[in-house]
Amino acid sequence: MDWIWVEGYWLSRLVFQRALALVYLMAFLSAANQFRALIGEHGLLPVPRYLARTSFRRSPSLFHLHYSDRFFAAVAWTGVAVSAALLAGIGDGLPLPAHIAVWALLWAMYLSIVHVGQVWYGFGWESLLCEVGFLAIFLGPADVAPPLLVLLALWWVLFRLEFGAGLIKLRGDRCWRDLTCLYYHHETQPMPNPLSRTFHHLPRWMHRVEVAANHVTQLVVPFLLFVPQPVRGAAAVVVIVTQGWLMLSGNFAWLNAVTIVIATTAVGDRLWGVVLPVSPPGELDRPGWFLVLTVLLAVAIVVLSYWPVRNLLSRGQLMNYSFNPLQLVNAYGAFGSITRIRHEIVVEGTADPEPGPGSEWREYEFKGKPGDVHRRPRQVAPYHLRLDWLMWFAALSPGYGQPWFPLLMSRLQAGDRTVLKLLRHNPFPDAPPAHVRARLYRYRFTDRSERRETGAWWHRTLVGDYPW
Repeated sequence: MDWIWVEGYWLSRLVFQRALALVYLMAFLSAANQFRALIGEHGLLPVPRYLARTSFRRSPSLFHLHYSDRFFAAVAWTGVAVSAALLAGIGDGLPLPAHIAVWALLWAMYLSIVHVGQVWYGFGWESLLCEVGFLAIFLGPADVAPPLLVLLALWWVLFRLEFGAGLIKLRGDRCWRDLTCLYYHHETQPMPNPLSRTFHHLPRWMHRVEVAANHVTQLVVPFLLFVPQPVRGAAAVVVIVTQGWLMLSGNFAWLNAVTIVIATTAVGDRLWGVVLPVSPPGELDRPGWFLVLTVLLAVAIVVLSYWPVRNLLSRGQLMNYSFNPLQLVNAYGAFGSITRIRHEIVVEGTADPEPGPGSEWREYEFKGKPGDVHRRPRQVAPYHLRLDWLMWFAALSPGYGQPWFPLLMSRLQAGDRTVLKLLRHNPFPDAPPAHVRARLYRYRFTDRSERRETGAWWHRTLVGDYPW
């Protein structure tokens, strides 16, 4: 059974574990900083209310045993601390059982948060982190040989992630097939970053090349992950470079980061050794009980893979879908359709008790999403601003804003401090507004001449009042 223990991936495993610990740290930090306003006991969508109508079997979570804001904060900050310790390399020297227990603790805590996060945690990168975090439990510390079956499972995740995203594009919006989607995407994506405007104004032939290269990366390269080195390592590098390009062009929380993290396991020690001259510590341990554990894991993954494989082959392919409550062996995909026009909700308040044509309305400014046209888009990822992302969806259709958007407006009118902490600027620092309203604007990036003349990053046109 020596073939189950693989050589040439010891350093790849350490890189993966450090990088995944960093992503976990960002995820737990995001949860700790935002939960009170979003899902806390007095949040927009309170966890206790959700747990009252959801069973443990359907949504397994530690919070079924007990929930309070203090307990949630303890879980989130414990996750931050454990992630930071693993990032610092403390986990490398742990005995194998302790190493398994620490990574299992991280996974169980984050899965618990995702399962009570409701719409705020309904993104593909949440289930992706849960799946990858579960597999990380079985990789072992530095003195144990890397188990091949777990590495294969990680490459299988990367395959489904990339190939699923490629198929959903070909089956979805026509612009992916005629190579024109990036005429719009950099401008209309959920949360542009500082370079998104530059990417948007690239020549159109470059946009077409970008789309064509994306198709190759997502529909061809994933198959090469299962070819021996050096082809596998080259395929992994292509994925890493492509995901790095996407990180430069927009804010997608930790989606791109986790994809890169998974790809590091396929690079191989020969390539990593060029930049990280570190060698294994002598003879590596190969515990028999750990071998049995990884074989059982592999069998479970093979069984659970039936549903995502069937989904990949289906004309009605689902995007970002979990087939089991443990968020294992999921279906992935992104941007099957592209919006051509960017709409933004601008929230305003007035101190006038009886608003009229002469009333002064002041705007609330969000941390990440576009608002003030003179404000340069921020780099936020891999951190995740959950309210800002949901505001983009709400602008697409009022249905996406139910039931949380009306609650948000009422909390702003009441001057709720926890909600206001999610915003960049509160235009009513002394007293809450007498009335609030939401207006819908069409946004587009300014061209070069407009940018020189006005200094603005965006141009916006009022569409009308936003119904809520």
